[in-house]
Amino acid sequence: MPKLNMIPPEEIFTKEEIKYLMQRSDWRGGWEIIKIWLWISFAFVLVAFFPNILAIIIALFILGGKQLGCAIIMHDASHYSLFKSQKLNKFIGNFFGAWPILHNVQQYRPYHLKHHRYTGTKDDPDLKLALNFPTYLMSFIRKLLRDFSGINGVKSIFGIIAMHLSILKYNLGGQVLKLKESISSKEKIKMAYKNLKGPILFHVLFFLFFYCIQFWYLYLLWWLAQITTYNFCLRIRSMAEHSMTSDVADPYQNVRTTYANFFERILFAPLYVNYHVEHHLLMGVPAYKYPLMHQMLLEKGFYEKGILSQGYWDLIKKATSIKNV
Repeated sequence: MPKLNMIPPEEIFTKEEIKYLMQRSDWRGGWEIIKIWLWISFAFVLVAFFPNILAIIIALFILGGKQLGCAIIMHDASHYSLFKSQKLNKFIGNFFGAWPILHNVQQYRPYHLKHHRYTGTKDDPDLKLALNFPTYLMSFIRKLLRDFSGINGVKSIFGIIAMHLSILKYNLGGQVLKLKESISSKEKIKMAYKNLKGPILFHVLFFLFFYCIQFWYLYLLWWLAQITTYNFCLRIRSMAEHSMTSDVADPYQNVRTTYANFFERILFAPLYVNYHVEHHLLMGVPAYKYPLMHQMLLEKGFYEKGILSQGYWDLIKKATSIKNV
């Protein structure tokens, strides 16, 4: 069995501190989700009342950032950290998190827990996301152009569907892995039904809502954001968490917390996901306690070894720091 690459939280916190940090509040968890969907609602209302190019561009960036928020809702639900009840985590995490972006908590949870167990090792399924940075500025710009043009987004959606059909292995870390054993068409249909019935149900209801209020075309904004700005937001967020560290195998040095301003929180850091060191130390802590946990770590001197960045713009500059010869 591969060696686990985790810092025992007991080395940092007392039992009483761990118990307090792990306590969940249903209303606080619910409020964090409501805030994500209020931003989503604002984006649609903005275009409904001001149907112009500028409003559409602003809405697409908000939606992309809050689709990342849906991914983080799915992520937190997979750790059962949103609500006290596992059933409520699964239902809310699916309906307001995973299903809108074509995923489901059941598939995501075992995949993501492997990332936590083996962070930075060859067994980390997200390892590829931490590699290939820093890079050349033009290389980074080409990546962003593929994001904003929709090329990466369309490929991603086809990839997700292939995973749900059991054609590809479930992997969100940039690897395209064919399953070693092929299954029959009947089995593929069964898997597609199991994995896609939730996303299909959500999007049917989502479209019907816009159709009933006579703004059916606003629904298209969701898909336009998912193939463009969502991929941009996801790229920057992923880059910030584990890339450009001094030692990907060192649990003190392979994960980063990044301070985020107002606009960065909208785009890259929903649900306090920028406190990523804190999450890896105690992955069951509810997100709204990360700022408190971060302050505790500062007082304990953890960041004398841990990695702390002052902002996402600093990371983007660092990611494009290789000069052309």
